[in-house]
Amino acid sequence: MKSQLTTLCYLEKENSYLMLHRVKKEKDINKDKWIGVGGHFEFQESPEDCLIREVKEETGLSLGSFDFRGIVTFCSDDDSAEYMFLYTSKDFSGSLIDCDEGTLEWVPFEKIESLNLWEGDKIFLRLLQTNAPFFTLKLIYKNGQLIESKLNLSR
Repeated sequence: MKSQLTTLCYLEKENSYLMLHRVKKEKDINKDKWIGVGGHFEFQESPEDCLIREVKEETGLSLGSFDFRGIVTFCSDDDSAEYMFLYTSKDFSGSLIDCDEGTLEWVPFEKIESLNLWEGDKIFLRLLQTNAPFFTLKLIYKNGQLIESKLNLSR
C-alpha cells in the first residue's frame, strides 16, 4: 500500500478556529468528528499547493499567509501511514461557502476539546494553542482508539 500525503489547516479569528463537522458523507473515516480543513495531495502538488487548494475548495476562503506548524504521522491498524502537514492561518479573505463534506463553524478555543475529536487531534490542537515550536507527532490507532503517541518538539 502507498502512503498518503495530506494537509490540515486551522483558520483562526477572534480566539476561534474554523472547524469542519464531518456529517455529510456516509463513507467517511472522520464521520461525525470535528476537524480542521484540508485533504489529500493531487498529482505533483507541493504541501502548500494542496493546502491553498483544499482551503479554497472546502471553505471558499483564500489564504494569504500561513504557518507550517508540524508533521503528524497517523498509523492505523494495517493501513499504510498517512503523513499530514499541519498549518495555521490568521490571514485569509473571502466568504464562507457550504462545504460538501460537512458543516463549517467558528468554535472558540475553550470549547474545542468538548467537541467530538479524535484523541490524537486533542494533542496537536493543544500544541497549536500553546504556540509550541515546530513538532512531529506520531499517532498510532487500533480499531479507532489511540494506543500510542510520540511527540518531538523542535528546539
